[in-house]
Amino acid sequence: MADAQNIFYTSISKYYSEIFPYNPAQLKFVEAKLSGLSGKTILDIGCATGELAYNLALGGASVTGIDLNEDLLEQAQENKIHPNLHFQKGNMLNLETDFPATQFDAVLCFGNTLVHLKSLDDVTDMLKATRIVLKPGGTLLLQILNYDYILEDKVTELPCIDAENITFLRHYQFRETGDYIDFQTELVLKHKVLSIRNETRLLALKSKDLLKALTEAGFSEINLYSNFKQDPFGGKHLPLVVSCI
Repeated sequence: MADAQNIFYTSISKYYSEIFPYNPAQLKFVEAKLSGLSGKTILDIGCATGELAYNLALGGASVTGIDLNEDLLEQAQENKIHPNLHFQKGNMLNLETDFPATQFDAVLCFGNTLVHLKSLDDVTDMLKATRIVLKPGGTLLLQILNYDYILEDKVTELPCIDAENITFLRHYQFRETGDYIDFQTELVLKHKVLSIRNETRLLALKSKDLLKALTEAGFSEINLYSNFKQDPFGGKHLPLVVSCI
């Protein structure tokens, strides 16, 4: 599974920033939840090419970005340089071994990264480790997709991403158990008349299961939103954004 995911991200790594451009709403959300960035220590899990981590550092935070994909990390290290910013290869299941306890004011895990884990048990273990590396009262901020809606309405296709050089098509294939979804993508390179197809398995993590895992891991003041503007969660929307301490 990890190899399949790594192959997927390597195949789109050169075009990642065009497929998923920097979203300023994420920065505003983090700033609001942390009451400012100056002096804050932040871990960005699944940092990819480093756009958010870089902008957090520009805002005054000391940021560590981790990702499993070396191609994405190489872009981050070469293009996003700041004295308060560090990138390293890291697995979100190894937080306790990679970082000291109570190191961070906040841990971020955006971009549907969490559902690349294999099971709900893995999610719970990752959240418990996150609680350990956070300072007392530290903040965890998550963003995945709203699998309540995706599973209930059998959403088989996500919105097409169409940019200057690429078109990115995304489809879901549902499994009988409902615990997992096959994520099928096609990256069309417009100027090369070429397409790159991939498939990877994702954990279809429902909000009730995520809430249970967060509670079991020791988090409280758990808030669910439908977007980074903090609109209420629930209904036919794709994002699921979470804040807790």
